[in-house]
Amino acid sequence: MQMQIKGGRVLDPGVFDGPADILIKDGIVAQVVPLGANGQTAPAGTTGGSGERIIDARGMLVVPGLVDMHVHLREPGQEYKETIDTGTRAAAAGGFTSVCGMPNTSPVNDSISVTRYILEQAARCRRTRVYPVGAVSAGLCGEQLAEFGDLKAAGAVAVTDDGRPVSDAQLMRRAMEYARGIGLQVISHCEELSLSGGVMNEGVVSTRMGLPGIPNAAESVMVMRDIALSELTGSPVHIAHVSTRESVSAIRAAKARNTQVTAETAPHYFTLTEEAVKSYDTRAKMNPPLRTAADREAVIAGLADGTIDAIASDHAPHARVEKDLEFDLAANGIIGLETSLALGLRLVGAGALTLEQLIALMSKNSAAIIDKPCGLSAGQPADVTIIDPEARYTYRATQGRSKGRNTPFDGWDLKGRAVYTIVDGTIVFDLSEEI
Repeated sequence: MQMQIKGGRVLDPGVFDGPADILIKDGIVAQVVPLGANGQTAPAGTTGGSGERIIDARGMLVVPGLVDMHVHLREPGQEYKETIDTGTRAAAAGGFTSVCGMPNTSPVNDSISVTRYILEQAARCRRTRVYPVGAVSAGLCGEQLAEFGDLKAAGAVAVTDDGRPVSDAQLMRRAMEYARGIGLQVISHCEELSLSGGVMNEGVVSTRMGLPGIPNAAESVMVMRDIALSELTGSPVHIAHVSTRESVSAIRAAKARNTQVTAETAPHYFTLTEEAVKSYDTRAKMNPPLRTAADREAVIAGLADGTIDAIASDHAPHARVEKDLEFDLAANGIIGLETSLALGLRLVGAGALTLEQLIALMSKNSAAIIDKPCGLSAGQPADVTIIDPEARYTYRATQGRSKGRNTPFDGWDLKGRAVYTIVDGTIVFDLSEEI
């Protein structure tokens, strides 16, 4: 199979930015040709010789396939919330060519058999790539390490107990040392449980609402601990879903010391604040919780100056019976695969990030952390996202591809969306076929 993407603005962070045509052959980027070298762009939807597909990308942004390194696909065991099929449909519609599936499934992904099952299901769906993430501890119990070597051999790209912290510092030290030896990334869910018994951010708003709060220190003290363990062991660590200004400061200082720490945040932490829960809206309940405006600004500053390396959705679908409850009883988490790109583009529109920075945060940086290829240079796998940056629409959760409807962004007017998602040279999402 052969495909041409013609006339778009090709933005491959750190490599190329300008109007160009891309030639794809047999699932590989064969050539990137700056415009003016090969004539006019062909009309959309036409085909060349031997069934060649031609995509007219004029007015579009053509970027390396987006990578979301923090997604809860729920399968196996929680298919009433999400399946690998519905999750990868949502991912493809959001412009993601690759996602990392968290291990808090049922059974937990702490074994070869579960990792292989996830990969087999993803292969059957034939859409977005799924990279399984294994558990740090057996059963997510925080007592003994899972078999990292087996997990890596089966296809895991990282380990984490996400959803729970690794509270035992000695176990976390051993995890870092073991993972470093076999080339696995350790992802840390930073939460000090003795401080995190509340249901929202601790502060004036929680006091007025009469709800128990979670202080910033519940996250930041664990961030500082894991930075210290990284420095002790010489092992890399990746900090998940950063939400506080103290965490950003600690990571920034650690990077200045050349500590091997990377970090991610999610769109809700740079878009919303604790004010979103003032009506006791459980769609905005999450862990870590939405913080203050000062925290939000610190997260944005961390993205802009490189302290935070990646944007990840932390897509966490739940059934209505788990969200339509009293606020303190409702499950934590929101869906995000189909809104991440547009929310990121809001930062570009506000001048907080350049477009190149955003695309790097949502593609090449994430891929580098899990040691996977990403880019549009000749020879790279043809994972490509084509974006209409001017598309305006109202996001409706009920029209989404995920089983989850739990999002505070339902009904928001958004700008910018994926129009084509291409994996290995195959179109896995075409917006024109969805409308």
